Amino acid sequence: MFVVSPLYYPNYSPFSHRVPGFQAVQTVDVTTLYALCAELRQHWIPARLEQVYQCDRHTIAIALRTLESRGWLSISWHPQAARICMTTPPPRDPDTFTFSQQLRHQLGGFALVAIEPLAVWERALDLQFARRPGDPICWHVYVEIMGKYSNVILTNESGQIVTAAHQVGTQQSSVRSIQTGQAYIPPPPLTDAVPRSSEAQADWQERVSLVPKAVWKNLLQSYRGLSPVLAKAMAEAAGIDPELSTDQIREEQWFRLFERWQEWLGAIATDTYHPIKLANGYSVMPWAKGENVATLQVLIDQYYTDSLNHQVFQQLRHQLAQKLGNLIKKLQQKVDGFQTRLQQSEQADQYRQQADLMMAYLHEWQPGLTQMTLADFATGQPRTIALDPTKNAVQNAQALYKRHQKLKRSRQAITPLLQAALNELHYLEQVEAAIAQQTTYQKSSDLILLYEIKQELLQQGYLTGESSRSTKQSSEPEFHQYLSPQGFEILVGRNNNQNDYLTFRIATAYDLWFHTQEIPGSHVLLRLPPGTVPDDQDLQVTANLCAYYSRARQSDQVPVVYTRPKQVFKPKGAKPGMVIYKGETVIWGQPQAGKVYANPLCPPSGEQHPLDQ
Repeated sequence: MFVVSPLYYPNYSPFSHRVPGFQAVQTVDVTTLYALCAELRQHWIPARLEQVYQCDRHTIAIALRTLESRGWLSISWHPQAARICMTTPPPRDPDTFTFSQQLRHQLGGFALVAIEPLAVWERALDLQFARRPGDPICWHVYVEIMGKYSNVILTNESGQIVTAAHQVGTQQSSVRSIQTGQAYIPPPPLTDAVPRSSEAQADWQERVSLVPKAVWKNLLQSYRGLSPVLAKAMAEAAGIDPELSTDQIREEQWFRLFERWQEWLGAIATDTYHPIKLANGYSVMPWAKGENVATLQVLIDQYYTDSLNHQVFQQLRHQLAQKLGNLIKKLQQKVDGFQTRLQQSEQADQYRQQADLMMAYLHEWQPGLTQMTLADFATGQPRTIALDPTKNAVQNAQALYKRHQKLKRSRQAITPLLQAALNELHYLEQVEAAIAQQTTYQKSSDLILLYEIKQELLQQGYLTGESSRSTKQSSEPEFHQYLSPQGFEILVGRNNNQNDYLTFRIATAYDLWFHTQEIPGSHVLLRLPPGTVPDDQDLQVTANLCAYYSRARQSDQVPVVYTRPKQVFKPKGAKPGMVIYKGETVIWGQPQAGKVYANPLCPPSGEQHPLDQ
């Protein structure tokens, strides 16, 4: 399977104001943090620290080993997705970050013996390390999950800062500096009231309803430890619209809301949580309606990986599409210029004929003439020739001969340049078509496809910068897969790398290869067992899919060619995805029919295709 995470790609740091289609990421609140710590204490305390790997500039992964198992603890100080949870093993790429090297040097061989909150109702943890369980604490790793102020700080037993993910100087913050060698100072305490299960409902209700405002906002502003998501969910669980003003809430609604409040405090006091996967987030309280999961660690890791992958996907797609759009526009202007000059060069023979006429009718020339009208040799029709009045007849004829020779040489020089520019334009349009097909992020392989396209553009010299870090993937790419009406497998390449792999490594002599005629698009393969022959419906469905996965997907009909894979060739030095073919048959594909067939929610039969499940 594909394994990818935005944490493994340090060149991209998505921010909401830069990412088209941005969706807000749910932050880890105090309740979620306490629930995570409860699971970690149950299964991973104590544990020996074996390795520290920094995945990117916002995340480290710590390898922990207990008597029963080994796993990776992810600690992130990402401004939008700070968290601590167990995660999948990181990639095997070299770790060049200084912060992880310092942690590895200081904590290597020590044991994680405790995870404690730094203060009540604060999103800050103290990870304590000792030589072995029961020994004095030698190192503290403070994990501060506070949005854009999130940080991870290593101190020794005396509280002196040894290293930090973010060094904060006095010029950056007059409230709290974080510098190596300084004494660690905890974050400033919150000023909101502390939630207490012993508080009477009347006092609690008076505090929440003091200023008429939306109930979820008053809950959030009256007490510490709540998040917008939790406050809204609490109100909804009590049957109250979260936006309802507190002066409009009835007494029985206040009673139900206080019950949910007490349930929340009781869950924290007893470490009793219910991890639930929601459509656009997660919850650790039983009020939410969603899918129950066994462990919160997996839920949190998957949610933030998918959320950040989605943001990176949108940002990378936007950047690549914008870059390709600019390249194609400039190249199209170049092609237009070559074609204009080529059209001008087609007038070369006319200048030679005019020169011949001038030499034949030298006796009719008179000084000061700006033009002469002479009878054409072939047709006898009059032809008007513009003249330079400062030159005589012979000099004008020589000038016409020179222009003829110049345009003739220009044609010979421009023709290969125009062909090279057209080939390059076709290649870039092919890449653009591949990006246009990747409209939304569904799974990690979608992001890998974009990174492969970016890597390809880097290798071809259209982008500059560092290469993307390697991705772990199976030996065979994840193509779009469908079944023809007779049950034959249809494979569709999703980028140039997949197109080449599909055509030259997957295809057999019995298959049929499809591509839109002179239109950028995916390579499509109709896989056929030996001795089988597809019927017209199989060919038409494959052609429809081929038309849909092309640059002409908005058209009504698109010419599609198909041939045997042995008739498809890759010219020497051709760019990825570029091929030539022969022995083709033309069939008209219908992109809109292909769109319906390509959509797993509404295939022609009304049921989901087995290969799309």
